[in-house]
Amino acid sequence: MSETLRTYFECRFPITDEEFDFIKGFFLPKHLKKGELFLREGEVAKYAVFVAKGCLRNYVIDNKGKEHIVQFAPENWWLADSDSLKNGIPTIYFIDAIEDSDILLLDGPSHLKIIEQVPGYAAAFQTGIQKHAAAKDRRIVASLSATAEERYNNFLSTYPSIALRVPQHMLASYLGITPETLSRIRKQLSRKK
Repeated sequence: MSETLRTYFECRFPITDEEFDFIKGFFLPKHLKKGELFLREGEVAKYAVFVAKGCLRNYVIDNKGKEHIVQFAPENWWLADSDSLKNGIPTIYFIDAIEDSDILLLDGPSHLKIIEQVPGYAAAFQTGIQKHAAAKDRRIVASLSATAEERYNNFLSTYPSIALRVPQHMLASYLGITPETLSRIRKQLSRKK
């Protein structure tokens, strides 16, 4: 898993062997089986998660028991409830594994130590936060103004590999539509080809 992490960092900033040795010492490896829960609503998040292999999802469950997927996290993605992690408050999210997954865990104090000691990491983290915020803003605007078909097509063009990996009902949840609507959209699009 550490080679995956090293490759991830090397794509974002120049990293020395000494810096990587320093960084990797803070990460804890963990394996999740498909369907295994990592974080449950009401718990306080203790770690940010780097996905080395597999795919996770982050979701909420409304008062009617319906799941609403907020994010998928395949290889080389991070997943965390920053508010819970930073402020020690209970999370509103669930995080579980869609596939058997190998993950690396990083706690808040360790993250801060890395930021203080590795300038490239700090800069890459800041860039990542900005990209994540921009993507979240685009998703909010799309959910308010785009049709279901437009949201689906946008997801396919932005995350083609994820679309092939997640079950249809989960993709529908992420898009804010019913599985039946997603099935209808897929049929209509296949007829256009």
